[in-house]
Amino acid sequence: MIKIGLISDTHGHWDDAYVKYFSDCNEIWHAGDIGDISIMDKLNKICPTKGVYGNIDNHIIRTEYPENLFFEIEGMSFWITHIGGKPFKYNKKTYITLKNKKPNVFICGHSHICKVIMDKNIGTLYINPGAAGKVGFHKVRTIIRFVISNGLIKNLEVIELKK
Repeated sequence: MIKIGLISDTHGHWDDAYVKYFSDCNEIWHAGDIGDISIMDKLNKICPTKGVYGNIDNHIIRTEYPENLFFEIEGMSFWITHIGGKPFKYNKKTYITLKNKKPNVFICGHSHICKVIMDKNIGTLYINPGAAGKVGFHKVRTIIRFVISNGLIKNLEVIELKK
């Protein structure tokens, strides 16, 4: 069993609430638009952090983090990228990769819209944690926590952060 903290679109904004909500996690995953490498440094102080770069991220972040991250944990396959679209409206590149790789869980950011839905057409759980930063059109800042255990996602919770 492993507990994951999921965050995206921080755009360089740090919130001490990340410590509060992720301190009991085994790992943190950042789905891009980090904004400043210091965000990842601070998240790594909470617990080990994986991440991908987003469209606003500079060369320093792009040197440290990939565009796509494919991995397996607890019998499940994951794909994290920043720009992926959404179920039934994926961009072409994302759709082809989803069909070929068939991850159990597809995680992306970019839209600033928190959404968790099973895409039955592809057989993939889609997760977008929304935006944790202050830049963008979103009205509510969100992060997600969940547990991976024996090939299942359990206890998924969307956490709304203060404005």
